[in-house]
Amino acid sequence: MTDLSTLKLFATQPHPCSYIDGEQATTVFVDPEATIDITLYSQLSLLGFRRSGGHLYRPQCASCQACMSCRIPVGLFRPNRSQRRCWLKNKDISISTTSRIDTLEHYNLYSRYIEGRHQDGDMYPPSEEQYKAFLTSEWGATRYLEFRLNGILIGVSVCDYLEDGISAVYTFYDAALSERSLGKFAILAQIEKAKELGLSYVYLGYWIKQCEKMNYKTDYRPLELLVNRRWLRLN
Repeated sequence: MTDLSTLKLFATQPHPCSYIDGEQATTVFVDPEATIDITLYSQLSLLGFRRSGGHLYRPQCASCQACMSCRIPVGLFRPNRSQRRCWLKNKDISISTTSRIDTLEHYNLYSRYIEGRHQDGDMYPPSEEQYKAFLTSEWGATRYLEFRLNGILIGVSVCDYLEDGISAVYTFYDAALSERSLGKFAILAQIEKAKELGLSYVYLGYWIKQCEKMNYKTDYRPLELLVNRRWLRLN
């Protein structure tokens, strides 16, 4: 095991929270000069850290603990009616795994997704430099699930393979296919991939009760939340 006590962390200055109006946020980052391997990355994920590009980070706000890491224990997961319907509806989608998404096909899909769905976000306007910095492989842990319909790329899930699970880093897809609920389908596909690999969890990042756009995460039951450094199950 890597000695976490020797790992340097750096904190940002307090800044307005992106999720809760009126709150001040502080983020801690792992030393960018630290040597990261899958074992260390897995240990840090257990403590609530996430990856963004080449950085590992965790919220550490002085007056708020609303951001809660969440994960799905895939062996216990039981899809609800809506999730079963989504999976069946998309049986005609082929799913494959690749180690690279540096083609124009991948980038164009990402660019259309950001321009269509996230013009108010930090990733707008999209650029190839930002795309590569944010999503491409780090520390040998990253794989990509491709979703294709009649051979056409319609979605990509960026997945980091940890020692105990898959970290769902980001998903982008053809927003014109709204009737297929591709965001939901991508999570279900990652659950199936974790089962196939013999892994125990799919890590979904942070859940904030007050943030409506994160409510979808609690649809996957049971869900485990990291509370005071303990993973507690929400049935």
